[in-house]
Amino acid sequence: MKTILYSAGTRGHFENDWLNTRYSFSFADYFDRLRMNFGALRVLNDDIVQPSSGFGKHPHDNMEIITIPISGTLSHKDSMGHEQKIKENEVQVMSAGNGIFHSEYNASAIEECSLLQIWIYPNQMNIKPRYDQKMFDIERSNNNWQVLVSGPDSIEGSLTINQKAKISRTKLSANKSIDYHINKSSYGCFVFLVEGEIEMENEHLTEKDAIGIYDTEEFNIKAIRDSFLINIEVPDKHK
Repeated sequence: MKTILYSAGTRGHFENDWLNTRYSFSFADYFDRLRMNFGALRVLNDDIVQPSSGFGKHPHDNMEIITIPISGTLSHKDSMGHEQKIKENEVQVMSAGNGIFHSEYNASAIEECSLLQIWIYPNQMNIKPRYDQKMFDIERSNNNWQVLVSGPDSIEGSLTINQKAKISRTKLSANKSIDYHINKSSYGCFVFLVEGEIEMENEHLTEKDAIGIYDTEEFNIKAIRDSFLINIEVPDKHK
């Protein structure tokens, strides 16, 4: 088993009058050659968007883009004709494929919007772009892994992306433990602690810390206090 600790305070940071964001991996003007990706996981940005502000129309191609709002509501509009709002406990997936344009704005005029933006390398290039979103029952994640996103052999109830990856979440109660079994074909898992405090494979994590774990078939997490985690299981970038 091998692990890489990504302490919250070591992430890249950018802030202006409407956006406060932390980068787990090299992105925009933040560059760290040791933090380019974790397997096929290319981006995990922890964004806070101010009211009535956001990302104007911009392009993407050949990337699987997953948006997970933590609080607030995000407005989405794209060149495929989708115009949607995404809120807490909803997840949005977008296969950029051979090219799309989209914009994302905080739908509220008074409240901040907090979200995770996740980019995963696809396993097929230049496919037709696609979009989907879904509301998930948070109760199903209580002390249990709830699968939000999975690959072409979609797990029932999850959203599908163009990669053999899996994104799960759990709301783990204090003093509870949970195991996770990694698919033998996967590179490993990147576990992001949204809130709380956990112990995991001899590491102690607090809010917004993350850990990459690989060269193992399973791991265990114990909550020191009530915790909310996102687990991103990915193949190797080159597979």
